Amino acid sequence: MTIGERVKKIRLFQGMTQKQLGMAVGLGEKGGKRIAQYEIDYRIPKAALLSQIAGALGVSPDALSAPNWKTPAELMYTLFAMEDQFEFHIDILDGELCLVLPITPEDDMQLREALKRWYRMWVAYRQGEISKIHYDQWRYTFT
Repeated sequence: MTIGERVKKIRLFQGMTQKQLGMAVGLGEKGGKRIAQYEIDYRIPKAALLSQIAGALGVSPDALSAPNWKTPAELMYTLFAMEDQFEFHIDILDGELCLVLPITPEDDMQLREALKRWYRMWVAYRQGEISKIHYDQWRYTFT
């Protein structure tokens, strides 16, 4: 998903119009047109403006700048980089492919705790304890 597609998805999720978002980030009366250009990837907002857009949408800037994979190969190279950086590896568990993060004393505790929080939220969503809206709100504001 591109930055523009993410802006649009989250803007709609938050119930904002393009004009409202444009005004919220100081683009003036015609700001909605600029937001529309970002959403169709005609233009790409600079980092400072992307941060303002994230703030106006109430999400982390990272939620808007997540990678955009267009092909399986692009995703694979990201997974390979994760393997190098975090020692993830692929395995089969109960007949299903999965990614494994080995638990060792040297682990990045922040990453491990973040993954555990994600797992708990995903389980709560899958078991119907929280709504899709609540789950998405958590994902978009994750820090």
